[in-house]
Amino acid sequence: MAIKIYVDQGHNPQNPNAGAEGNGLREQDLVYRIGIELAELLEADPEFEVRLSRPTPETQIGTSNAQSLRLRVEDANSWGADAFISLHTNASSIPSATGSEALVYAEGGVAYDLAEDILQRLTEATGLQNRGVKLRPGLYVLRRTAMPAVLVELGFITNANDAALMLNNPALFARGIYQGIRQYYGL
Repeated sequence: MAIKIYVDQGHNPQNPNAGAEGNGLREQDLVYRIGIELAELLEADPEFEVRLSRPTPETQIGTSNAQSLRLRVEDANSWGADAFISLHTNASSIPSATGSEALVYAEGGVAYDLAEDILQRLTEATGLQNRGVKLRPGLYVLRRTAMPAVLVELGFITNANDAALMLNNPALFARGIYQGIRQYYGL
């Protein structure tokens, strides 16, 4: 039985729920491409089944921010996903802020362990700083999913180096997350 991974490319191509911008780039475009690359790695691995929240760059989910989040969670829940991985870029008013971090609902659970494995392999693949796993119980996609959920802040779109790496080397991010998922499942 294949392990079902729901890959949520955060945000929509247009508002509502468009993402952060920095260095001439848009969050929703970067995470779309990294999500596609991650899905290709998972699809090529017989251990996994994968579903994307945004199968095309034009896929617009919902007509409000709240509806966009709800529809993503409902899709993952009804599909019966084993894990929910939401891809995002971080943003800061401090241009030197850099690195990857993961957000989870609570400490000490399956999602926390999965997040640690993803971050470890992601930082090995990209060379970006591991900013650690943070608790964010208020986030809808972490609170309402019926399976372990990890929101991955891949890097800072407001940091020139992080942004260039996400734009020019999306495969590094996809491979790091993929290897972290495999490590978590003991594959």
